[in-house]
Amino acid sequence: MGINSAELLFIKSVKDGIPNRDPLNDSNARRIFGEEDGRISLSDVSIKRDVRDYVMAKYPDGGPDGHNFIYVREERTDEGKLLGRGSLATKIKERSGIKASSMQEVLTSAAFDVRTFGVVYSVSKETFKLTGPVQFGWAHSMHPVETQYVQGTVVMPSKDITPAAEGKEAEGLGQGTIWTTYLVPFAVFAMPGIINANIARETGMKEEDVELLLEGLWNGTRLRQARGRGIQQPLFLLHIEYKDPMYRIGYLEESVRLSVENGTGIPTKLEELKINVTNLAKLLVDNKEKIDRVRYWLDPRIAVIGELKGEQCDEW
Repeated sequence: MGINSAELLFIKSVKDGIPNRDPLNDSNARRIFGEEDGRISLSDVSIKRDVRDYVMAKYPDGGPDGHNFIYVREERTDEGKLLGRGSLATKIKERSGIKASSMQEVLTSAAFDVRTFGVVYSVSKETFKLTGPVQFGWAHSMHPVETQYVQGTVVMPSKDITPAAEGKEAEGLGQGTIWTTYLVPFAVFAMPGIINANIARETGMKEEDVELLLEGLWNGTRLRQARGRGIQQPLFLLHIEYKDPMYRIGYLEESVRLSVENGTGIPTKLEELKINVTNLAKLLVDNKEKIDRVRYWLDPRIAVIGELKGEQCDEW
């Protein structure tokens, strides 16, 4: 049985870091809307990486059935050689034990991220491209954000310090090196997503993959460990399934507003936040004949303005 087409809305916060830096702007935050708008943005690539890393950590051996390997990852040989796409696919085939004549069948059977996000594969005599049934838009901050430029000092020298001879200074390199970076004290982001049931049939995405995707969005965000990217927290996740595989409401993120109770409109901590879902709730009511199921997850510390007609689920 196939899955339903669906839409996602994911809201998360970041504290003391930048989840997605712009290498063309001195590794500052990405600004799709420009400085005058004030908002910053995160690419869909960074969101998918969080999901992949979570699934890979949860199922390092591919899960009990060998169907939840991650194909797009970094893996090296014992000699430190970085594996290419062909070698990574071969590793998955060996570890999963799947007997198939084509690598496309192997990867759609054994790799969660291929079934979910798609893949471009071109190795030796086999070439194929699969569009992912799950696509995320860019995540944009729900308020203007001003990044801060900070610096610090590394105490550990980069090379050994040579003891000083009488009347000479000790020789070394890097002692007291100064580092600099941009960071965001606090920000809240909203990200839309879609799940296409017709494309899912082509990649073999199943209901259990949808459930793992939702879990990966929530826990992959919460468990993200990378200095400079900040401490991230999932706040709200909405999953709307449709009866008609060709239908979707669209632009759900534009129906949600952030209410900040500190007099500035710029949040600095969770307790200042309220998520206004009044317009979103109206959209769901207006489209109820098209909707099969509505589920959502909510951080218990976040207050909501408005009432959603749907099932509030427990966190994973």
